[in-house]
Amino acid sequence: MATTSNPAFSREMFPGYEQVYGAPRTTTMTVQGTIGKTFVLLVVLSATALWSWNAMAGGQLAYGLLVGSAIAGFIVAMITMVKPTAAPWTAPFYAALEGVFLGAISQVIQMQYGAKFPGAGGIVMQAVSLTCGVLMIMLFVYATRLIRVTDKLKTGVVVATGALCLFYFVSMLLRLFGVEAPLIFSSTPLGIGFSLFVVGLAAFNLLLDFDFIEKAAQSAAPKYMEWYGAFGLMVTLIWLYLEILRLLMKLANQREN
Repeated sequence: MATTSNPAFSREMFPGYEQVYGAPRTTTMTVQGTIGKTFVLLVVLSATALWSWNAMAGGQLAYGLLVGSAIAGFIVAMITMVKPTAAPWTAPFYAALEGVFLGAISQVIQMQYGAKFPGAGGIVMQAVSLTCGVLMIMLFVYATRLIRVTDKLKTGVVVATGALCLFYFVSMLLRLFGVEAPLIFSSTPLGIGFSLFVVGLAAFNLLLDFDFIEKAAQSAAPKYMEWYGAFGLMVTLIWLYLEILRLLMKLANQREN
Protein backbone atom coordinates (compact mmCIF):
# COMPACT_ATOMS: atom_id res chain seq x y z
CA MET A 1 0.00 0.00 0.00
CA ALA A 2 1.26 3.49 -0.80
CA THR A 3 2.85 5.53 1.96
CA THR A 4 1.54 9.03 2.58
CA SER A 5 2.23 11.73 5.14
CA ASN A 6 -1.48 12.45 5.40
CA PRO A 7 -2.51 10.67 8.65
CA ALA A 8 -5.95 10.04 7.21
CA PHE A 9 -4.36 7.79 4.60
CA SER A 10 -2.43 5.51 6.93
CA ARG A 11 -2.67 1.88 5.94
CA GLU A 12 -3.28 0.91 9.56
CA MET A 13 -6.61 2.74 9.45
CA PHE A 14 -8.25 -0.07 7.48
CA PRO A 15 -6.45 -3.38 8.09
CA GLY A 16 -7.57 -6.38 6.13
CA TYR A 17 -9.03 -4.52 3.16
CA GLU A 18 -6.85 -6.57 0.82
CA GLN A 19 -9.06 -9.59 1.50
CA VAL A 20 -11.90 -8.05 -0.51
CA TYR A 21 -9.84 -8.00 -3.69
CA GLY A 22 -11.91 -9.40 -6.51
CA ALA A 23 -15.21 -8.25 -5.01
CA PRO A 24 -17.77 -6.58 -7.30
CA ARG A 25 -17.02 -2.93 -8.12
CA THR A 26 -20.37 -1.93 -6.59
CA THR A 27 -18.96 -2.96 -3.21
CA THR A 28 -15.37 -1.76 -3.65
CA MET A 29 -13.65 1.58 -3.94
CA THR A 30 -13.13 3.25 -7.33
CA VAL A 31 -11.24 6.39 -8.33
CA GLN A 32 -14.38 7.75 -10.03
CA GLY A 33 -16.41 7.16 -6.88
CA THR A 34 -13.83 8.96 -4.77
CA ILE A 35 -13.89 11.93 -7.14
CA GLY A 36 -17.66 12.08 -6.80
CA LYS A 37 -17.47 11.98 -3.01
CA THR A 38 -14.80 14.69 -3.02
CA PHE A 39 -17.11 16.90 -5.10
CA VAL A 40 -19.92 16.35 -2.57
CA LEU A 41 -17.66 17.34 0.32
CA LEU A 42 -16.52 20.45 -1.55
CA VAL A 43 -20.16 21.46 -2.10
CA VAL A 44 -20.93 20.97 1.61
CA LEU A 45 -17.84 22.93 2.64
CA SER A 46 -18.63 25.74 0.17
CA ALA A 47 -22.23 26.03 1.40
CA THR A 48 -21.31 26.37 5.08
CA ALA A 49 -18.34 28.60 4.23
CA LEU A 50 -20.62 30.97 2.32
CA TRP A 51 -23.03 31.08 5.27
CA SER A 52 -20.32 31.81 7.86
CA TRP A 53 -18.65 34.32 5.49
CA ASN A 54 -21.86 36.35 5.28
CA ALA A 55 -22.68 35.89 8.97
CA MET A 56 -19.24 37.12 10.03
CA ALA A 57 -19.49 40.10 7.68
CA GLY A 58 -22.84 41.02 9.22
CA GLY A 59 -21.59 40.61 12.77
CA GLN A 60 -23.99 37.71 13.34
CA LEU A 61 -21.34 35.08 14.05
CA ALA A 62 -19.50 35.03 17.35
CA TYR A 63 -15.77 34.37 17.42
CA GLY A 64 -16.54 31.54 19.80
CA LEU A 65 -18.29 29.68 17.00
CA LEU A 66 -15.23 30.16 14.80
CA VAL A 67 -13.00 28.53 17.40
CA GLY A 68 -15.64 25.92 18.25
CA SER A 69 -16.02 24.83 14.64
CA ALA A 70 -12.25 24.41 14.32
CA ILE A 71 -12.05 22.29 17.49
CA ALA A 72 -15.13 20.25 16.54
CA GLY A 73 -13.72 19.70 13.05
CA PHE A 74 -10.48 18.40 14.56
CA ILE A 75 -12.38 16.00 16.83
CA VAL A 76 -14.51 14.69 13.94
CA ALA A 77 -11.34 14.25 11.87
CA MET A 78 -9.75 12.18 14.64
CA ILE A 79 -12.90 10.03 14.91
CA THR A 80 -12.83 9.47 11.14
CA MET A 81 -9.19 8.43 11.20
CA VAL A 82 -9.74 6.01 14.07
CA LYS A 83 -12.96 4.59 12.61
CA PRO A 84 -12.85 4.98 8.80
CA THR A 85 -16.01 2.87 8.40
CA ALA A 86 -17.87 5.92 9.75
CA ALA A 87 -16.51 8.14 6.96
CA PRO A 88 -19.80 8.20 4.96
CA TRP A 89 -21.33 10.10 7.90
CA THR A 90 -18.37 11.86 9.52
CA ALA A 91 -16.74 13.15 6.31
CA PRO A 92 -19.71 15.42 5.35
CA PHE A 93 -19.94 16.59 8.97
CA TYR A 94 -16.22 17.40 8.92
CA ALA A 95 -16.61 19.32 5.66
CA ALA A 96 -19.51 21.32 7.12
CA LEU A 97 -17.57 22.22 10.26
CA GLU A 98 -14.46 23.18 8.33
CA GLY A 99 -16.61 25.27 6.00
CA VAL A 100 -17.88 27.28 8.98
CA PHE A 101 -14.32 27.81 10.19
CA LEU A 102 -12.84 28.66 6.79
CA GLY A 103 -15.65 31.03 5.84
CA ALA A 104 -15.41 32.93 9.11
CA ILE A 105 -11.62 33.15 9.30
CA SER A 106 -11.46 34.10 5.63
CA GLN A 107 -13.89 36.98 6.22
CA VAL A 108 -11.79 38.20 9.16
CA ILE A 109 -8.67 38.17 6.98
CA GLN A 110 -10.55 39.77 4.08
CA MET A 111 -11.64 42.67 6.29
CA GLN A 112 -8.06 43.13 7.44
CA TYR A 113 -6.26 42.71 4.12
CA GLY A 114 -8.94 43.32 1.49
CA ALA A 115 -7.79 46.86 0.69
CA LYS A 116 -4.27 45.56 0.00
CA PHE A 117 -5.56 43.17 -2.68
CA PRO A 118 -7.62 45.24 -5.14
CA GLY A 119 -9.75 43.37 -7.63
CA ALA A 120 -12.56 40.86 -7.54
CA GLY A 121 -12.64 38.94 -4.29
CA GLY A 122 -9.49 40.36 -2.76
CA ILE A 123 -7.06 38.18 -0.83
CA VAL A 124 -9.52 35.35 -0.21
CA MET A 125 -10.48 34.88 -3.85
CA GLN A 126 -6.80 34.93 -4.78
CA ALA A 127 -6.12 32.22 -2.20
CA VAL A 128 -9.05 30.12 -3.48
CA SER A 129 -7.91 30.56 -7.09
CA LEU A 130 -4.33 29.64 -6.25
CA THR A 131 -5.48 26.56 -4.31
CA CYS A 132 -7.57 25.40 -7.27
CA GLY A 133 -4.65 26.13 -9.59
CA VAL A 134 -2.22 24.09 -7.50
CA LEU A 135 -4.74 21.22 -7.37
CA MET A 136 -5.12 21.21 -11.15
CA ILE A 137 -1.37 21.40 -11.71
CA MET A 138 -0.67 18.52 -9.33
CA LEU A 139 -3.44 16.44 -10.92
CA PHE A 140 -1.84 17.03 -14.32
CA VAL A 141 1.63 16.27 -12.99
CA TYR A 142 0.40 13.04 -11.42
CA ALA A 143 -1.72 11.91 -14.36
CA THR A 144 1.08 12.51 -16.88
CA ARG A 145 3.71 11.06 -14.53
CA LEU A 146 5.88 14.16 -14.93
CA ILE A 147 6.77 13.46 -11.30
CA ARG A 148 6.62 9.81 -10.36
CA VAL A 149 5.57 8.94 -6.82
CA THR A 150 8.52 6.73 -5.97
CA ASP A 151 9.37 5.29 -2.57
CA LYS A 152 12.17 7.84 -2.28
CA LEU A 153 9.77 10.73 -2.95
CA LYS A 154 7.23 9.36 -0.48
CA THR A 155 9.86 9.04 2.22
CA GLY A 156 11.12 12.58 1.64
CA VAL A 157 7.64 14.11 1.77
CA VAL A 158 6.63 12.08 4.83
CA VAL A 159 9.79 13.04 6.74
CA ALA A 160 9.49 16.71 5.79
CA THR A 161 5.80 16.81 6.76
CA GLY A 162 6.49 15.11 10.07
CA ALA A 163 9.28 17.58 10.82
CA LEU A 164 6.97 20.48 9.96
CA CYS A 165 4.25 19.16 12.28
CA LEU A 166 6.80 18.87 15.08
CA PHE A 167 8.00 22.42 14.39
CA TYR A 168 4.43 23.76 14.52
CA PHE A 169 3.77 21.87 17.76
CA VAL A 170 6.91 23.22 19.44
CA SER A 171 6.07 26.72 18.17
CA MET A 172 2.60 26.52 19.76
CA LEU A 173 4.12 25.45 23.08
CA LEU A 174 6.64 28.31 22.95
CA ARG A 175 3.86 30.77 22.14
CA LEU A 176 2.18 29.85 25.42
CA PHE A 177 5.26 31.31 27.11
CA GLY A 178 5.29 34.43 24.95
CA VAL A 179 7.92 33.24 22.47
CA GLU A 180 7.00 33.77 18.81
CA ALA A 181 8.30 31.60 15.98
CA PRO A 182 9.50 34.16 13.40
CA LEU A 183 9.38 31.79 10.45
CA ILE A 184 5.65 31.14 10.84
CA PHE A 185 4.43 34.72 11.17
CA SER A 186 7.32 36.87 9.94
CA SER A 187 6.96 38.84 6.69
CA THR A 188 10.72 38.90 6.17
CA PRO A 189 12.23 37.19 3.10
CA LEU A 190 13.08 34.23 5.33
CA GLY A 191 9.50 34.02 6.61
CA ILE A 192 8.10 34.25 3.08
CA GLY A 193 10.56 31.59 1.94
CA PHE A 194 9.35 29.33 4.74
CA SER A 195 5.72 29.77 3.65
CA LEU A 196 6.67 29.00 0.04
CA PHE A 197 8.31 25.80 1.25
CA VAL A 198 5.21 24.80 3.25
CA VAL A 199 2.91 25.50 0.28
CA GLY A 200 5.17 23.37 -1.91
CA LEU A 201 5.18 20.59 0.69
CA ALA A 202 1.37 20.64 0.85
CA ALA A 203 1.27 20.43 -2.95
CA PHE A 204 3.53 17.36 -2.94
CA ASN A 205 1.28 15.79 -0.32
CA LEU A 206 -1.47 15.97 -2.94
CA LEU A 207 0.64 13.70 -5.15
CA LEU A 208 0.90 11.18 -2.34
CA ASP A 209 -2.84 11.41 -1.73
CA PHE A 210 -3.61 10.77 -5.41
CA ASP A 211 -1.25 7.79 -5.38
CA PHE A 212 -2.86 6.37 -2.26
CA ILE A 213 -6.38 6.67 -3.71
CA GLU A 214 -5.32 5.05 -6.97
CA LYS A 215 -3.52 2.18 -5.23
CA ALA A 216 -6.41 1.61 -2.81
CA ALA A 217 -8.87 1.44 -5.71
CA GLN A 218 -6.63 -0.99 -7.58
CA SER A 219 -6.51 -3.16 -4.45
CA ALA A 220 -10.33 -3.15 -4.25
CA ALA A 221 -10.61 -1.41 -0.88
CA PRO A 222 -14.11 -1.40 0.69
CA LYS A 223 -16.70 1.01 -0.72
CA TYR A 224 -16.67 3.25 2.35
CA MET A 225 -13.05 4.08 1.50
CA GLU A 226 -14.36 6.38 -1.25
CA TRP A 227 -15.65 8.68 1.48
CA TYR A 228 -12.50 8.16 3.48
CA GLY A 229 -10.30 8.93 0.50
CA ALA A 230 -12.31 12.08 -0.22
CA PHE A 231 -12.00 13.08 3.44
CA GLY A 232 -8.22 12.64 3.39
CA LEU A 233 -7.92 14.72 0.23
CA MET A 234 -10.02 17.45 1.85
CA VAL A 235 -7.61 17.56 4.79
CA THR A 236 -4.71 18.34 2.45
CA LEU A 237 -6.68 20.88 0.41
CA ILE A 238 -7.74 22.79 3.54
CA TRP A 239 -4.15 22.82 4.75
CA LEU A 240 -2.99 24.05 1.33
CA TYR A 241 -5.58 26.86 1.28
CA LEU A 242 -4.65 28.08 4.76
CA GLU A 243 -0.94 28.09 3.94
CA ILE A 244 -1.52 30.00 0.70
CA LEU A 245 -3.63 32.51 2.63
CA ARG A 246 -0.83 32.90 5.17
CA LEU A 247 1.69 33.44 2.34
CA LEU A 248 -0.47 36.16 0.76
CA MET A 249 -0.79 37.89 4.14
CA LYS A 250 2.99 37.91 4.51
CA LEU A 251 3.43 39.35 1.02
CA ALA A 252 0.90 42.08 1.82
CA ASN A 253 2.71 42.96 5.03
CA GLN A 254 6.06 43.08 3.27
CA ARG A 255 4.75 45.54 0.68
CA GLU A 256 3.74 47.84 3.53
CA ASN A 257 7.22 47.82 5.07
